[in-house]
Amino acid sequence: MPSPCSCMSFNPETRRLSIGLDNGTISEFILSEDYNKMTPVKNYPAHQSRVTMVLFVLELEWVLSTGQDKQFAWHCSESGQRLGCYRTSAVASGLQFDVETRHVFIGDHSGQVTILKLEQENCTLLTSFRGHTGGVTALCWDPVQRVLFSGSSDHSVIMWDIGGRKGTAIELQGHNDKVRALSYAQHTRQLISCGGDGGIVVWNMDVERQETPEWLDSDSCQKCDQPFFWNFKQMWDSKKIGLRQHHCRKCGKAVCGKCSSKRSSIPLMGFEFEVRVCDSCHEAITDEERAPTATFHDSKHNIVHVHFDATRGWLLTAGTDKVIKLWDMTPVVS
Repeated sequence: MPSPCSCMSFNPETRRLSIGLDNGTISEFILSEDYNKMTPVKNYPAHQSRVTMVLFVLELEWVLSTGQDKQFAWHCSESGQRLGCYRTSAVASGLQFDVETRHVFIGDHSGQVTILKLEQENCTLLTSFRGHTGGVTALCWDPVQRVLFSGSSDHSVIMWDIGGRKGTAIELQGHNDKVRALSYAQHTRQLISCGGDGGIVVWNMDVERQETPEWLDSDSCQKCDQPFFWNFKQMWDSKKIGLRQHHCRKCGKAVCGKCSSKRSSIPLMGFEFEVRVCDSCHEAITDEERAPTATFHDSKHNIVHVHFDATRGWLLTAGTDKVIKLWDMTPVVS
């Protein structure tokens, strides 16, 4: 190769291998039936700098790509011609495509997700949204339920209900490090998320999940009315020392430490670990509501790449320890 390889996309039906390079080129090969020979087909001068993601769409004969030049581009794989491009707000780090609607989903390092509608030679910006406090590290699209999953360096996964058109966003908190990869098993409605902490989390998405509440603003505790430390007037009037503000993860109210001394998991809100809740919410949460909706597994290496074979139920993980592991997921993805 004329330059180091940065990403690749393989289509088993056509045995077409698309490889993104550090110099911005996408090189295309056809593999022989016995996988012992690679025949060069064409090169696409797609980007000015490193290609970060490449995706081949067989149904439309399109090659989609993103680069460190903050450009999203798509080419015709038959003619090799560039069909169009779109400039993103930051370097893209996630790319998914829906064939039916021709919607492309782009996640970037700023934490933003952009949705474009692609035509043969132009594109339309449909919307962009932001829910993560860190950069998007992985995207996964479910074309059946029309749901988009995004993983982030803020350790969280968000499920965006695109098809429902209600703007519903469900948070899933189950990692202690950045989320590296996402895979979705459509037949069982289970999401597999893998993190830099070595964790493999299998989420049951076939349950009625709840949105996390927005955090309310207040100058005093919404339970005991004690002033927070910036509320000088109430502190002076009541002759009380100001307290630090916290928030209940279940109701979203601003509370002091004394009124939120309890911890609880809230799996249906995505909190598989124990989080801060106010005392009244802690009493209201039932044992049934605390029942976990995810299973946790330790891969024992820092995962950087993942591939899930849904037909066999196999998960492949590659780590920074230079080890590739193959997992039989059928006991948990079923």
